[in-house]
Amino acid sequence: MKCIILGSTGYHPSASRQTASYFLPEIGVAFDAGTGFYRLGDYLRTSRLDIFLTHAHLDHVAGLTYLSDVLRTRPDCEVSVYGESDKLQAVERHLFAEPLFPVAPNCRFIPIPETILLPSGGRLRWHPLRHRGGAIGFRADWTDGRSFAYISDTVALDEPAFIDFIRGVKLLLHDAYFPDAFQEKAQRTGHSTPSQVAQLAQKANVGRCVLIHTDPLLTDEAIYQRDAMGLEQAKRIFSALEVGRDFQELDF
Repeated sequence: MKCIILGSTGYHPSASRQTASYFLPEIGVAFDAGTGFYRLGDYLRTSRLDIFLTHAHLDHVAGLTYLSDVLRTRPDCEVSVYGESDKLQAVERHLFAEPLFPVAPNCRFIPIPETILLPSGGRLRWHPLRHRGGAIGFRADWTDGRSFAYISDTVALDEPAFIDFIRGVKLLLHDAYFPDAFQEKAQRTGHSTPSQVAQLAQKANVGRCVLIHTDPLLTDEAIYQRDAMGLEQAKRIFSALEVGRDFQELDF
């Protein structure tokens, strides 16, 4: 199974990174629809597209307005958008209000059930996160042992229920908006830092951890060369840690 990072940053796009959007092309499943969502059309091969929203902040849902372009090569694709009921209502009522967007997309908005069956024998579950306005994180498991978790926009939840939720997952994508030096600001705004995530990954015995939803004001040079996020320190806690990049393809 492959996860393609269509947008790895948060809040607003930068010169090289778009906001939150992640795609599993083999089964036509997307997580969040930020500004990177317009890229999904280049990878869409299925007749069905299921989109799972963590929450309704604009950097995670603005891409829903790009659906007509995303579906340009597959106009008959069946699209379903899942999320918490209040978040879906906000998207329908405000994002697609006629003064803001003239024609609502042809998709179904479905309140998310506790467990969802995915193609290829997968099962998707969700867990509440700690973020302003509320958010949820996702974990998918397949009968052949593959597993994936997407945790965006949250305070690092060093809590038994959350540790159990991500325990043993093969690939964990986790918010790390702020460098280690800004732990207080991360807590106040509902985000995490690399060392906090590394501690969670170590406790939960995950296979691989990729940091996402990083600060768009940090340049690629600062992140990947000058280590402005403090990744090297975090890797001393959990070695299988890295920062995600747009267009990166992650196997699990």
